[in-house]
Amino acid sequence: MITINNIKDISLAPSGAQKIEWVRKHMPILARIESDFAKTRPLDGVRVAISVHLEAKTARLAYAVRAAGAEVAVTGCNVLSTQDDVAAALAADGFAVNGWYGATEEEYKQHLINTLEIKPHVIIDDGGDLLNLLDERPDLGEFLWGGCEETTTGIVRIRARERDGSLKFPMIAVNDANCKYLFDNRYGTGQSVWDGINRTTNLIVAGKTVVVAGYGWCGKGIAMRAKGQGAKVVVTEIDPIKAIEAHMDGFDVAPMLDAAAVGDIFITATGCKDVIRREHFEVMKSGAILCNAGHFDVEISKPDLGTDSVDIKPNIRLHKIGENKGKELCLLADGRLVNLAAGDGHPAEIMDMSFAIQALSVAYVAENREKLEAKMYNVPREIDEYVARLKLAAMGIGIDSLTDEQRQYLDGAES
Repeated sequence: MITINNIKDISLAPSGAQKIEWVRKHMPILARIESDFAKTRPLDGVRVAISVHLEAKTARLAYAVRAAGAEVAVTGCNVLSTQDDVAAALAADGFAVNGWYGATEEEYKQHLINTLEIKPHVIIDDGGDLLNLLDERPDLGEFLWGGCEETTTGIVRIRARERDGSLKFPMIAVNDANCKYLFDNRYGTGQSVWDGINRTTNLIVAGKTVVVAGYGWCGKGIAMRAKGQGAKVVVTEIDPIKAIEAHMDGFDVAPMLDAAAVGDIFITATGCKDVIRREHFEVMKSGAILCNAGHFDVEISKPDLGTDSVDIKPNIRLHKIGENKGKELCLLADGRLVNLAAGDGHPAEIMDMSFAIQALSVAYVAENREKLEAKMYNVPREIDEYVARLKLAAMGIGIDSLTDEQRQYLDGAES
């Protein structure tokens, strides 16, 4: 076993342990799976590398995977979302941990390398950084069976690899599971993005115009919560079908250049780059707030904002632009994921479902490694439904079951 710990301060471990214990109380699905794993040990002797936002809920995933018998190495997937006390708590409890808040790009890459030095059999990725690094360091993937991808951006990168033939091992599209995107992307992002904005700015949302770029599941959640706080919401889109959906959901729809002139708060959630750029900055109101809910910090063009800026409080940088630098625009969390860089991420009850899918998918890869090809797979339906039933049970909700006669009727209708 190779244990390389690169963390900020091991003395922070007690604080991190308290955070982990708090979320444990609110993640009953993962606790059930962890208990089952401890009995069945489906990952005995398996090495698992995890690159997900390094905070308390991810720690619970790491514990569940270790309970299954795996050796686990953990790192973050964003330099501003790692919580140093949680990293310390995991390191103190025997995990190989690499990562600290505010790492440079070079340090971040080294943390990824250190994590892969366990020569994993399975990876859990968030955004595809482990996957990309294995191109540079194929020696670190010599025992790799496959992996799981957590987020929309990572799925896009995997699909591109699948199309060009460069995907070298199977990957499970965890993000595309119903129990992930319907709840994590919509309700998790919807709440946590506003948690980050509200706690950072301490400004009212009611009465303001909020511009949401992208009306995928994340954008839907963000727009819904903005409306709930009393904002007028404008959605920008490139997809005509999603634009119609946003309109019929009661939101204004406009090109970004038009929306830029009226918005007070701008939130990007597209997975693309330069969604808000110079031409948009030029027509914005002075004092407009900019933030990003996409995985990478490229959706708001930071180069176009320029370097005439100053930090006015934690996670708020004031940029002066335009003629005589007379316009001020506020960028939150350096354009990185506002819900994690300026908040605690998705609620524990939401990540309970997502990480339950992750844990079960890791076991699925290990169990079916001889059958899986080098392509992207959907999460098996039985895993999705199992997690949904555990969630219903945890909430004390019962549902109906088909009678034999109903089942025969439906079988006949299908035939």
